[in-house]
Amino acid sequence: MSHGTTSHWTIGHGRGLESSDRDKYPLSYAIHKMNNAICKGLRLPMRSLANLRRAKAISTSKVHNETILVKNNEEFVNKVMNNDKPVIVNFHAEWCEPCKILTPKLKELIEPLDNLDLAIVDVEENADLVHTFEVKAVPAVIAVKNGLIVDKFIGLVDADMITNLIDKMSGKKTNS
Repeated sequence: MSHGTTSHWTIGHGRGLESSDRDKYPLSYAIHKMNNAICKGLRLPMRSLANLRRAKAISTSKVHNETILVKNNEEFVNKVMNNDKPVIVNFHAEWCEPCKILTPKLKELIEPLDNLDLAIVDVEENADLVHTFEVKAVPAVIAVKNGLIVDKFIGLVDADMITNLIDKMSGKKTNS
C-alpha cells in the first residue's frame, strides 16, 4: 500500500481488494462490512457451488412485502444490503428438489408480512453472488439485517426452524 489511507481486505477465496477499488468492486465493498461482523463473532461459514455461470433471478408475485428480483450484484447491494427492512435471501436452483419445497414455503410465510422481504437467487445464474457468499450447497438461506448477515441455514430444515427465523427477522416474539 503506497498511501497511509488505503486499507486492505480479502473477499471470498483470499483475493485482496483495496478501499480505492470501492467503485470497481461495489458488491465486494458492501460485503466487507458483513465479513467483519462474521469474523468478529457470528462465524457463519458460507458455502459455494462450483462451475456456475452468469446472474439472473426468478420472478415472484408481490403481496404485502417485496419479493426482490436479484438480477445482478448491483441490484443485490441496492435491494438487499441497503434495504431498510430485514431480508431473507434464498439461494436455490431449478434442479434442486429440496428447493422446490423450501422456496414456496418461504413465499407463503413471508408474503403476508410487511416488515420482511424475500430475495430469491438462482445459483446457476448468479455466479458472482454464489462466489461472494461461498454457497456450496442448496438450498442455502441467509438472513440480512442492516447490511449484515445475522443468521443462516443450509438444506431443507424443519418448519419450526423456518418459522423461528422468520419470526426473529420480522420482530415477532417466539415461545421458545
